[in-house]
Amino acid sequence: MQDFQQIDWNNDVEQDCRALIRLAVQEDLGGQQDWTTVALVPDDRQGAAEIVAREAGVVAGLRAIDTLVNEMRAKIVVDLAVSDGDQIQAGARLATLSGNVRDLLTCERPLLNLLARLMGIATMARRFVDEVEGTGARVYDTRKTTPGWRRLEKYAARCGGACNHRTGLFDAILIKDNHLAQRAAASSDVAAAVKDARNFLKEYRGAAEIDQLLVEVEVDTLDQLSTVLPAGPDIVLLDNMPAAKLREAVKMRDSLAPNVELEASGGVCFETLREIAGTGVERISVGALTHSVRSLDIGLDWKNVS
Repeated sequence: MQDFQQIDWNNDVEQDCRALIRLAVQEDLGGQQDWTTVALVPDDRQGAAEIVAREAGVVAGLRAIDTLVNEMRAKIVVDLAVSDGDQIQAGARLATLSGNVRDLLTCERPLLNLLARLMGIATMARRFVDEVEGTGARVYDTRKTTPGWRRLEKYAARCGGACNHRTGLFDAILIKDNHLAQRAAASSDVAAAVKDARNFLKEYRGAAEIDQLLVEVEVDTLDQLSTVLPAGPDIVLLDNMPAAKLREAVKMRDSLAPNVELEASGGVCFETLREIAGTGVERISVGALTHSVRSLDIGLDWKNVS
């Protein structure tokens, strides 16, 4: 089945990364200098340092290192030791940075903050993906992301093996209860909304930006599900349904519209994940992959200074 856009490291991710780095540099330097380093370290001092994982996890965001070095005009050479998506143990070397020590010291915190956040997401995603292995269910992220970080965080989720849900409001139709509440009473049921969305897309058929949009609709009862399945959405989101109801929903879908995929969403946590995956739904969306993640502990260890 057609799916949402899956995010790899591309120009859009690169540009978002640059924008975040510029903000991080402004936060740290305020348009001035790293005065502690300028006061204490000679401007010609050369050295090398390793970026090291203090705990086990999944690598993500290594291409951001070159982007940061470039944005900060740092005289640093980057030697990567691992690749995005690799699973590493505590003590693993991620990269070696060599060059001007002033530049290394000034780049340290923005770089570690960026990598630690992305690797925390990738590590969380891998944990969830491993938990559903063998069930046939796929783990998806959500739009519950840090403002400005969305593409980067979704890229990190992919590094951990998760799938990307829609990137934004522009790349899928997702009909939720709030949309239905704002429609005229005669057209407020879920089936009518799906049909209207399909008709809208037919009018714009040939417009590349919306020609392939998926149509997904949210329901929170089995009655709504039975009503909407014949309307032919691509995906039905089952909101906050317990496992028993999810199993009933799968049976209903198999009987009425076997080509429609089902997505379990709402209140999903690691402790309930395996049970949800075992109900037969194809998709499980997990906001915690981005909104509740802990940054991975990584650090910068000096090798030598000359």
